[in-house]
Amino acid sequence: MYAITVTEPGGPEALAWSEVPDPVPAEGEILVEMAATAVNRADVAQREGRYPPPAGAPEYPGLECSGTVAALGPGAEESGWSVGDRVCALLSGGGYAEKVAVPAGQLLPVPSNIGLVEAASLPEVACTVWSNLVMVGGLRSGETVLVHGGGSGIGTFAIQFARSLGARVAVTAGSEEKLDSCRRLGAEITVNYRTEDFTERLREEGGADLILDIMGGSYLDKNLRSLNTGGRVTTIALMGGRSAELDLGRMLAKRLSVHATTLRSRPADEKAAIVAGVLEQVWPLVEGGDIRPVVDRSLPMHDAPEAHRVMEASEHTGKILLTR
Repeated sequence: MYAITVTEPGGPEALAWSEVPDPVPAEGEILVEMAATAVNRADVAQREGRYPPPAGAPEYPGLECSGTVAALGPGAEESGWSVGDRVCALLSGGGYAEKVAVPAGQLLPVPSNIGLVEAASLPEVACTVWSNLVMVGGLRSGETVLVHGGGSGIGTFAIQFARSLGARVAVTAGSEEKLDSCRRLGAEITVNYRTEDFTERLREEGGADLILDIMGGSYLDKNLRSLNTGGRVTTIALMGGRSAELDLGRMLAKRLSVHATTLRSRPADEKAAIVAGVLEQVWPLVEGGDIRPVVDRSLPMHDAPEAHRVMEASEHTGKILLTR
C-alpha cells in the first residue's frame, strides 16, 4: 500500500507519499480500507519529531479515519463487525495511509446522516471532547465552559457538545471570522485573544466553571483566575509551553483543580471505554443533528504537506481532511 511517511523530522516538505508494507491485523484487530483521515495538531508535532507514536502503533501520522471493513483479524469474529461495514475509528497512528489495522473496540459506525468521507472528522474530536468535558471535567447543565481555540476541530465540536448538555459556552479565537463561526455554532461569549484579555472578560461574564485548555503553561495562571469556586481546568495540549508557576493558595481558597490528559497514549481498554461512551452519549446527538461536523476543506492524501501548512498557519476553521 501507500502511506504518508516522515522522511526526517522537519517542515511539511518532510511528508512523502511512499510505498510501505501492508498492515496485517493482529489479535482483536480489524483491517480498514481507508476513505479519509483528518489532520490534527499532534500530526504536526510528530512530523517535527516532538511526538513519537506510542509503542506498537503505526509509524505514519493520523489519529482518526473513516472507511470500510476489509478483513477481521484473529479473535475479532465476535466483535459485531463484518466485512463491508462503513466505519470510522480512533487510531494511535497510521491514518495517513490506504489501510490501517485498528483494535475492534476503537471502531464506531458511520452516523446515518453523515457521509463516509466526512465521518473521518469525528472520532478524535468526539473522544477528546467527551472524555475531557464529561469524564474528567464533570460538565453540568447551567455551568459555563471556556473553550480555548474555538475555531479548531476540537473547539467547533466542543461548542456544540457543551451546548447540548445545557452549558453556556465561552470561546477564544484569533480572528473575528472564527469568532463569527463560533457564535453560529452556539458560543455565547466570544473573545479575540489578540485584542482582549479573556480573564477580564470572563470575570465580567460571571466566570468559568470548566476550561478546556490547549495552551498549557502560558495560560495556567490566567485560567485559574478565570475560574469560579470549584472550577476545573482540563489541559489537552501544550501550545504555550509545558511549565508555569502554580498558585496553590488560589487553588486552595477556591477549591480549584487542574487536570492534564492525553488520548493517544492510553491503553486499548481505556480507549475502548471512551469510544463506548461516545457511542452511547455523543452519537445520538450527531444522528439527531444537534452536532454536525465542521469541515474546512478536503485535500487528496498526497497533498498532506499543504494540509499541514494550512494547519500551522491557522487558516482553517474546523477540520482538514485528507482523502484517498
